[in-house]
Amino acid sequence: MLRILAIFIVITLTLSACGTSPSIWGVAYTPTPSILTEETPLPYDPIAVQNDPIIFPTSTTPPFLVTESAAEQTPPAIVPAEGEVTNTPLANDAAPFLYYAQSGDMLSAIAKRFNVSETEIISDADLTRTTLIDPGTLLVIPNRINEPTTPNIQLLPDAEFVYSATTLDFDTEKYVKSQNGYLSTFRDYLGSSGWIEGHAAIDRLAVENSVNPRLLLGLLEFESRWVRGQPIDILRTEFPMGFNDFRYKGMSVQMTWAINTMSIAYYGWRAGSLTHIDFPDGTKLRLDPRLNAGTVAVHYLFSRLYTQSQWSQIISPNSGFSAMYQDMFGDPWARAELIGPLFPSAVNQPPLVLPFEPGVKWSFTGGPHNGWGQISPNIYGQSHSVFSAIDFAPAADKTGCIPTTTWVVASAPGLVVRSGNGVVMVDLDGDGYEQTGWNLLYLHIATKDRVPLGTWLETNDRIGHASCEGGVSTGTHLHFARKFNGEWVTADGPIPFVLSGWRIIAGTEPYKGQLVRDDRVITADLLSQSWSNIIREEDE
Repeated sequence: MLRILAIFIVITLTLSACGTSPSIWGVAYTPTPSILTEETPLPYDPIAVQNDPIIFPTSTTPPFLVTESAAEQTPPAIVPAEGEVTNTPLANDAAPFLYYAQSGDMLSAIAKRFNVSETEIISDADLTRTTLIDPGTLLVIPNRINEPTTPNIQLLPDAEFVYSATTLDFDTEKYVKSQNGYLSTFRDYLGSSGWIEGHAAIDRLAVENSVNPRLLLGLLEFESRWVRGQPIDILRTEFPMGFNDFRYKGMSVQMTWAINTMSIAYYGWRAGSLTHIDFPDGTKLRLDPRLNAGTVAVHYLFSRLYTQSQWSQIISPNSGFSAMYQDMFGDPWARAELIGPLFPSAVNQPPLVLPFEPGVKWSFTGGPHNGWGQISPNIYGQSHSVFSAIDFAPAADKTGCIPTTTWVVASAPGLVVRSGNGVVMVDLDGDGYEQTGWNLLYLHIATKDRVPLGTWLETNDRIGHASCEGGVSTGTHLHFARKFNGEWVTADGPIPFVLSGWRIIAGTEPYKGQLVRDDRVITADLLSQSWSNIIREEDE
């Protein structure tokens, strides 16, 4: 079935709106006729893949996967091929689920995944709506699921999806060059920095989006053989993730599409806003409620590209993507176990102050929205589910990208581990790694007077000036977000975002929301109107 190209809705934001859509790369999109056909091969044959380059003829489909034409001749109920995972309804009887909470679980999300009310979930632990549930907590949940689900097979730990401590011993350049594949000599052109080596582009995507570089390499290899061999055909040369849309031509923008798509699922699973996956062939499955977020991200990505029959083979643990991933990088679960849960028991945000100097008027211009990545709906009409960032702008009479001498300051002590391209990343535990502990992202910081890499900051030390540099911005402002152990932390969730006693409350849409402190309320406004103004008090 040919993929249907949807129409993007371009959302124009005013004054102090921000985001980092794929246009950050500055790639000039060149229209390319659709070359995906019913005979286009699917990417991975686990028997054939070796370290030497392999090129599939474009008229051949690996025998490991059923063809599109064969799939169309079968009824909706899937007849499994060898190595294919079957999908069956969970047993809907009197026996409840005995579910052990996973890192990052919260009560409201679990209830939505299991299709029950929060009050129906029983546990000896104190379950509240305002905190994460400690990993390993036993929950007794009624069985309310009576529809086909994905298999309950964990494919990828959460620590292998986000830019976590599992990446500390991984050298992307060394690995790519050791494989001697297409990526080892590939160069990409980014509008913001010019020509860049393939491995460096992968690292930049990983760091900026806080996604594991091993996962990006694994996907690139699975879909196109770029890492250990050569692209399997002309389609995978120009569209290495197999997403055949001329607006996403090129490796970096293809990987940006994949990251955004997986983030919808990863953070949507965290929030409980994603419970099903839909396939291009019109079929649909409920996600097994016991899955982890990293596995759901993989499930969702491949459901965007393949029919359910093909997808069921790709997610097979013995012969699909996870088998190839382990062949490339070793056991990801062993790595994840070494670093422990991403969100350990009783994790809380450290004290933070508002990121500007006392006595200076600023405006709260953006309520919770994406920490990094595409801000508008993707081609499937969905956007990220983690609204981890907020925006502040210096109060000014003029609008647009105008220089300012007003200072952005450190909200907490920490070490500057990144400084460039409009970004300052501050590591609060001071170990020098943004993959561990709490980290604060200050985005759109002007080059002039920006704090240099390696600087130790105390609370209230100057970081730089708000600007339009870095990402996409229509007005001078600061984009501010939190990460913990490599994962973006939602602004209005179980770990509250509190600045100088002001708590962030999300609105009904991105960029809307409020700051609340005692009986005072400040409402976000993109135009910096008076009700959005805030002045930090001298004693904060």
